Amino acid sequence: MDSHYDQVMKQRASAGQGVKRYFAYSTILDRTAFLEWRSQHGYDFFDLPLGKLAEALDVAVVFDFPSRFWGGRVAGLKDSKGEAVFGRLFEISEKDWAVIQHKEGAVTGMSVEKPVKVKLEGGEVVDAIAFATNPVRASTDGAVSPNFVQALTRGAKSAGLPDAWVQKLSASASG
Repeated sequence: MDSHYDQVMKQRASAGQGVKRYFAYSTILDRTAFLEWRSQHGYDFFDLPLGKLAEALDVAVVFDFPSRFWGGRVAGLKDSKGEAVFGRLFEISEKDWAVIQHKEGAVTGMSVEKPVKVKLEGGEVVDAIAFATNPVRASTDGAVSPNFVQALTRGAKSAGLPDAWVQKLSASASG
């Protein structure tokens, strides 16, 4: 467990009873890696639901956060009219939202919550929250992390995202 565990547990204890829609597009979709992270941080009580295939509208993936852990830049989201990002839409209880915030780096200030419009397979469009790089920490200096892109691609495959999207992510290692 790390120093953020107590902070997360305090937030859980005071959380409401509602549900938040969470659009995930990054490495959290790699179930094996997520389960390992969850265990390392003491959150074995939390299960990420299956979620639904979804597409965030008018955004694009951008590699704008230099990560020491990953050894290069990792993905965030940027507004981009007409583009879309594939991922999964999860319903997360407010009680467990702090676990998602920790996983996504909001607890450390690496990322910020970003409201997005998400289209589901049937065409319904709903509001959700994704995570994007905190603008004060964004940078395109250095190379994209090949290890991160591998994890991103592995997660996209295991989450059942479209093959063309998986190929696009895989090709981003050179960007």
